[in-house]
Amino acid sequence: MMLTIVMLGLIAAGGLGWYFESVKAQSARWIALFSILGLATFFIVSVISSGADYSELNVLVRVPWISAFNIEYALAIDYLSIILLSLTFFLALICVLVSWEEIQTNAGFYYFNLLAAIAGIIGVFCAVDLFLFFFFWEVMLLPMTAIIAIWGHENRHFAAIKFFIFTQVSSLLMLVSIIAMAYIHYDQTGLISFFYQDWLLLDIPLEKARYIMLGFFIAFAVKLPSVPVHSWLPDAHTQAPTAGSVLLAGVLLKTGAYGLIRFVIFLFPQASQEFAPIAMVLAVVSILYGAKMAFAQEDFKRLVAYSSISHMGFVMLALFAFNTLAYQGAVITLVAHGLSSAALFALAGMIYNRIHSRNLKDMGGFWHSAPRMGGFALAFAGAAFGLPGLANFVGEFLSLVGAYQVAPVFVILAAFGLIGSAVYGMMLFQTSFQGPPTTVVKDLSGRELLIVGSLFMLLLVFGLYPNAVLQYVQGVQL
Repeated sequence: MMLTIVMLGLIAAGGLGWYFESVKAQSARWIALFSILGLATFFIVSVISSGADYSELNVLVRVPWISAFNIEYALAIDYLSIILLSLTFFLALICVLVSWEEIQTNAGFYYFNLLAAIAGIIGVFCAVDLFLFFFFWEVMLLPMTAIIAIWGHENRHFAAIKFFIFTQVSSLLMLVSIIAMAYIHYDQTGLISFFYQDWLLLDIPLEKARYIMLGFFIAFAVKLPSVPVHSWLPDAHTQAPTAGSVLLAGVLLKTGAYGLIRFVIFLFPQASQEFAPIAMVLAVVSILYGAKMAFAQEDFKRLVAYSSISHMGFVMLALFAFNTLAYQGAVITLVAHGLSSAALFALAGMIYNRIHSRNLKDMGGFWHSAPRMGGFALAFAGAAFGLPGLANFVGEFLSLVGAYQVAPVFVILAAFGLIGSAVYGMMLFQTSFQGPPTTVVKDLSGRELLIVGSLFMLLLVFGLYPNAVLQYVQGVQL
């Protein structure tokens, strides 16, 4: 029941913050901060003290929910879930800290939506009843849309509607696939079931599996995102408040990768292997297109958004290589990209709060007045293009080495994306921090130093000691 307590605790804390905001200004941010700290500690202690083996899915709770359709409230976790849940808790803290002074209007309602979105994301990473999974998938969508629409920038309403439509339409395709799987289970066993581990035992005809798998794939490819269903991402990232961008890039995109692993590759192995060449083409196109478009941007956040499309392409390429080494690279890339993209968006928010612009033409020479910010910007730009010693290098190296054993031509093409990432990463740093100073900006405050320092420290730790993550995914066979 620990995850149920965590999710209910987050929503309750959000509600308390919303209520007490009218009693004492800015109380919501303290409630959000301490609730995430407390619940994250509770989760970590519970996992460690349980002594359970999480190399396979460990069912934590399974009780009837909608009995007429045999829908259950079923939660389970394995090492993949624990890694992504840990990333979620950490970036949730970062979201609160970057919002500390940025959000001044309707702060109570803002933190309620932020904590509700985090609760939905946690549910996605541990639900093993597919109807419940769909429920959590929708739960995380609504508050995220509200965060963009209410606290975003000048074109926030357009970006929020676009994000909602893309996600909602793809979610309906996933719902059709979920219902189809429940029907196949009924046809083979005489019982309706939405339980994931029941579905793993089914003998699904390949001609049906192809179409059902495609419904899941499209839904997760939209959230990843992959070309050609990516266009919501640059707008959503650009218009969202800083914490919204951090949550989107750091965690929300990872739900798409998680879905591909859990409900496409593991559930439909044969159909997925047939579809792999198409998925790998989409991955390579995403890598190259994202890198090219990032180089063409003049908006700081939009550049980082397109870079996310490129980096998540490496994840899709690795997953559909069906290679254990590539899978390990994909998992550590998820963690590394979550940290590095969150760091770059946090920096973008800090710069925007100082000069009230995201345009690179309004920047330049910041190093002269803010050398600490410049040092971290250089480090995070290096992480983004795979500087050895930082976590992104390990993830992309393993992904490419593993995928090369299966599809060398795709990997050679994808490697040009690494060159592109170095070009746009250094362009971003040079345009904003080098050259003659355009304005004097304040250097990092203590709170901001805590944010970027903690993100960099984790990138460095996982870059120098990747086995901290890899030891938990080494036994997975694809």
